[in-house]
Amino acid sequence: MARYHIETYGCTSNRGESRQIERSLRDGGHHRVDSPAEADVAILNTCTVVEKTERNMLSRAMELDEETPGELVITGCMALAQREEFRQAGVDAEILHWDEVPEHVRNGECPTTTPDTDPVLDGVVGILPIARGCMSDCSYCITKQATGKIDSPPVEENVRKARALVHAGARELRITGQDTGVYGWDDGERKLHVLLERICEEIDGEFRVRVGMANPKGVHGIREELARVFAQQDKLYNFLHAPVQSGSDDVLGDMRRQHTVEEYVEVVETFDEHLDEWTLSTDFIVGFPTETDRDHEQSLVLLRETRPEKINVTRFSKRPGTDAADMKGLGGQVKKDRSKEMTEVKMELVGEAYEGMVGTEREVLAVEDGTDDSLVGYDRAYRQVAIPGAEREGVELGDVVTCEVTGHNTVYALGELV
Repeated sequence: MARYHIETYGCTSNRGESRQIERSLRDGGHHRVDSPAEADVAILNTCTVVEKTERNMLSRAMELDEETPGELVITGCMALAQREEFRQAGVDAEILHWDEVPEHVRNGECPTTTPDTDPVLDGVVGILPIARGCMSDCSYCITKQATGKIDSPPVEENVRKARALVHAGARELRITGQDTGVYGWDDGERKLHVLLERICEEIDGEFRVRVGMANPKGVHGIREELARVFAQQDKLYNFLHAPVQSGSDDVLGDMRRQHTVEEYVEVVETFDEHLDEWTLSTDFIVGFPTETDRDHEQSLVLLRETRPEKINVTRFSKRPGTDAADMKGLGGQVKKDRSKEMTEVKMELVGEAYEGMVGTEREVLAVEDGTDDSLVGYDRAYRQVAIPGAEREGVELGDVVTCEVTGHNTVYALGELV
């Protein structure tokens, strides 16, 4: 598991976010180290109160970039409001919303849920783990040793839990698991599409559903059925997180990822056929021990070809006890250079997607607080929209509002209430 170093600056809210980041990382088996020089990843949670604070944040980010042999992740207020300041200063870092940090640090491993699968209500967001375990055996992932093979509760049980979350006030249901695409496989039949259809049709109330990580292999076998359910059910966000990890079949084989590049592309093409507008989310691991320059180029080609709008780029780091840990690794500078190149393509693609939203009207479900009196929500394709002044206009969390997109900040849109 990863060694992480975290530094937090600013208000009580920032410190609370860092505590939640650490809790998720510890639950996943990662452990904290005091020095960034010892860390696989350093996390900087930033503040942006005054100009002097901003200068200090930039200075510390540059220091951590030099001190950390692994990866630097920057989150917090300055990261989200002034991300270009870090890029202009030459800081090589992944800039993320705080709740995206634990997933990024996973290094491509399956998310680890708690030993039970109890749902959680967080504000107006209901988190529903639908199963535990997976059917994969990735050479770099240690999570399987903790979770085992897929263990799927009956559809009826998950529908009951979803209904309870909605009745308790959830306006957004987040379906989670190590690999949601193989839900039901232990009973001989993948049932994710069945579960989603029943949640949408059998539960009264106004809410939306987001499906969590589903590996391409599991989705591929039910891609037609799943895409049809997405097209038919308005309560489903048109969003799919299918982590491909590499654009090279050779590397995917060494990773033991089970899917091929062609199967991943077929999943994307199927959703394109059924949905006019949707968001593809995916992950890439750069610098896997057997990744050549040609393999890396193939990943960049795949990235541009499939044009995902949410992309997690992670530098490979060895997990003790995994087969990949015994492979001769690539140099840190090679991984850093490849990560930087892929991140530049990522920002280009994401920026183009949000630029394309400017001037359109969107129905947005507000689910979290933003800065000052703004709220943050998501449109039907699960694209993030910040709404300045929303609270001043009487909008509350859980409300669905119509916004005109007036601008964007590369990774989220700015909306004005209509």
